[in-house]
Amino acid sequence: MPIYAYRCEACGFAKDVLQKISDPQLTVCPSCSKESFKKQLTAAGFQLKGSGWYVTDFRGGTPPATGTSTGPKADSAAPAPAPAPASSGGKSET
Repeated sequence: MPIYAYRCEACGFAKDVLQKISDPQLTVCPSCSKESFKKQLTAAGFQLKGSGWYVTDFRGGTPPATGTSTGPKADSAAPAPAPAPASSGGKSET
C-alpha cells in the first residue's frame, strides 16, 4: 500500500497516511477538523537494488568483472605437446 502525504491548507498540519489506492481521499483535517486536508504531490521512493543497472554497474565506464572472458579461451585440459626427438646429426654410435 502506498503512503500519501497530506497537508491542511487552513492550519498547516501535515501527516503521512498509509492507504489503499481504492480508499477515498481524506478531506477533514484531524487537527482543526476543517475540510481543507489535501493530498500533496511527492516523489516516489525508488531504489535500484541488485546488479545489471546502469547506475550501479556501468556508470564508471568499465563493465563489472563476471569471471568469464569473451576472447578465445586456452583449453587447460589439453595435454602439452610431446617434445621433438633429439636428432643425431647424421652420426650413429655403434
